[in-house]
Amino acid sequence: MTTVIYTAFDGTETIVEGAPGVSIMETALRNGVPGIVGECGGSMSCATCHVFVSDETAAFAGEMSELEDEMLDGTAVEREECSRLSCQIKLIAGETYRVTTPSEQV
Repeated sequence: MTTVIYTAFDGTETIVEGAPGVSIMETALRNGVPGIVGECGGSMSCATCHVFVSDETAAFAGEMSELEDEMLDGTAVEREECSRLSCQIKLIAGETYRVTTPSEQV
C-alpha cells in the first residue's frame, strides 16, 4: 500500500492508505477526506482537486501536462509553484505522499 497524508489549510491531518495506480483525488474521495471536491471525477475539467504538494512528493509525482498547467489558472485559491491537480498524480507503491488542500475549491 501507499500512504497519503492530507493536510487541511487549518493544519488538520488525515492519513489514508491508497492503492498503487489510483490518484490522490480518487483516494481522498473514497475515504471522505475533506478539502478535495473532484466535481469532474478526474477528467481534468474543473480544478476542484487542487492541492499543494510537498517537495518530497513533487520529486516523484510526475511532470505536469500543459492542460493541467492551464487548468490550475482557474483554481478558487491562487495557485502556487507547488500547485497540482490531485487527479493527475497516481500513487506509486511504497511511497508516502504529502499534500495540503487549499481553503476552498469552488
